[in-house]
Amino acid sequence: MSGTLLHTGFDALAWAAAGLSYIWLTRCAGVRFPPSRSRDLSYLAALVFGAGIGAFAFGSMNLWLSQQEGLARSIEGALAGGIIAVELYKRSAGITGRTGARFALPLAVGVAVGRIGCFFAGLDDFTYGTPTALPWAHDFGDGVPRHPVQLYESAAMAGFAIVYVLYAMRGKAFVIENGCYLAVGFYGTQRFALEFIKPYGTLVEPLTLFHLLSAAIIAYAALMIATAPSLRTLDNIAAA
Repeated sequence: MSGTLLHTGFDALAWAAAGLSYIWLTRCAGVRFPPSRSRDLSYLAALVFGAGIGAFAFGSMNLWLSQQEGLARSIEGALAGGIIAVELYKRSAGITGRTGARFALPLAVGVAVGRIGCFFAGLDDFTYGTPTALPWAHDFGDGVPRHPVQLYESAAMAGFAIVYVLYAMRGKAFVIENGCYLAVGFYGTQRFALEFIKPYGTLVEPLTLFHLLSAAIIAYAALMIATAPSLRTLDNIAAA
């Protein structure tokens, strides 16, 4: 099976795994999320539209900055586009509450599975790492051993998912309420670190486009967590 077909298969598997993880968390593990408008069709439409625009806009821009031709998609670009679209939608719809809690585990699981597909896609996907002599380096077909950064990212998000589930199943209200921002902040942090071992063109030396996007995502998550209701308040709400 070609790398492209494997990648497509893992993209579908990532969506399925993300959805199943949410179903398992709520129906089997019994985790309850605060009421929100995140199931509204208009909300979901804004999320999907923003994610799609962001995926292609940032992915393709990174290709151009790296002196590559064509169009590309980016997981981080999709994340940023989705965040922007949802926040704009909430403002236009007069929604003041937080709406992302239920997306924390699906985000982590989806990235963890999807990045495996990026790994199998090889050189064409342009998500591999820089050359390295480390024993776990991978040759993607050009004879150059490289960092398998796709697997680093997959492992990082899988690790987050495990820790998140452990806290959520214990009923930790702060983690449940702010899970999406914790997931987003963790993703941005590990992505910022991994950008230093990717062969991307720089935007502001020595930082790539995704360094700057990661920093913006981290700042957004930090702001949302810092302005969240207090831990005691949330625990009292959960116990009520």
